[in-house]
Amino acid sequence: MPAPLAERLRPVVLADFVGQSELLAAGAPLRIAYERGHPYPTILYGPPGSGKTTLARLLAHASGYRFVALSALTSGVRELKTLEEEGREALAQGARLVAFIDEIHRYTRAQQDALLRPLEEGSVVLIGATTENPAFALSSALLSRLRLHVLQALSTDELVVLLTRALAAPAGLAGRLACAPVGLELIAELADGDGRRALSLIELAADLASDAGAAVIDAAFIQRAAGTSYRRFDKGGDLLYDQISALHKAVRGSDPDAALYWLVRLLDGGCDPRYVARRLVRAASEDIGNADPRALTIALDAWQAFERLGSPEGDLMLAQAAVYLASAPKSNAVYKALQEARRDVEAHGTLPVPVHLRNAPTALARSQGHGRDYRYPHDEPEAYAAGVSYFPEGMARASYYQPTDRGLEARIAERLVRLRSRDH
Repeated sequence: MPAPLAERLRPVVLADFVGQSELLAAGAPLRIAYERGHPYPTILYGPPGSGKTTLARLLAHASGYRFVALSALTSGVRELKTLEEEGREALAQGARLVAFIDEIHRYTRAQQDALLRPLEEGSVVLIGATTENPAFALSSALLSRLRLHVLQALSTDELVVLLTRALAAPAGLAGRLACAPVGLELIAELADGDGRRALSLIELAADLASDAGAAVIDAAFIQRAAGTSYRRFDKGGDLLYDQISALHKAVRGSDPDAALYWLVRLLDGGCDPRYVARRLVRAASEDIGNADPRALTIALDAWQAFERLGSPEGDLMLAQAAVYLASAPKSNAVYKALQEARRDVEAHGTLPVPVHLRNAPTALARSQGHGRDYRYPHDEPEAYAAGVSYFPEGMARASYYQPTDRGLEARIAERLVRLRSRDH
């Protein structure tokens, strides 16, 4: 059985590599490393099908060094110890060893630490590939010894170039079938930036067309090959957090249409709707607050309604909440006030509670003066005891909460100004 099309067409020279034009531009570090045949320890971070494995193989091939490929899914400390020994042997013979480790983020901290010594000795040129953010997935000790390069998903135009080459390559689909430009664009769109998936789709579509005796790969064969629509998403990785960040920022930016778009992207990608609901509740308090206190109630109600209905019916409640939150007046006054209060607590330490504010549930407490001279606000005009301080003794009265002039908070601001004026 022949190897998959993506493997058969893997480039052997950099000129045939598709994508990552900025990363491989003239004068760029990776381009220089390839041209001089001197690869350096690096991490290639990018989405599936962006060319990480191919780029690592090209760098190793250009150097003439021995190439070893490992997967963090199937290797451990034993294999890494063997790698270290082989690297030392190569170095003693005046050569180097290039080790490509796929899915390097899968290694435990102990396994990552096993790479430190060969990197320090220079016996192994490590090229790691990961789809997870290295800042979270890799130890700081390992990262400090590696150079990070970020790869981007392939554009539609780049995928079309890749597919066109596949149709013309002798090792590819040359002479078998044709595919109209519209079909190539459709495959590129369905591949969603993944070069490997694009080649797999055109190969499967070609097999389906050949079985049916067709001379051209048309949209029907492509759709059958693609099956259910596919969009890149990682339930625990950067795509999740980037998209939830985009949803939160769209709500904060008062753009209900963008909020709906990112909500649908998250749900379509398989994100847990309860996590989305939790973030909406957070946004209701952090970005709307007392400008419209109903926002928090609506967000909580949407969460509860989803728990009762589930998907897809409950998705509508999350959409309703997202639209309301995005449309509501905004205030982060309470959020900012909380941060300032925390800073004061850290700065002032454990100041004692003033005697007049202390609880007095027993005769002993009352004999110690707890609660003495406390003024009950409900017995005073406007239920406000003018001039009373509720802060610890020796600490100046702070003004953490600064209401905005938006929504209900504008009325709150007016009342607080009126009451504060009585303190003087």
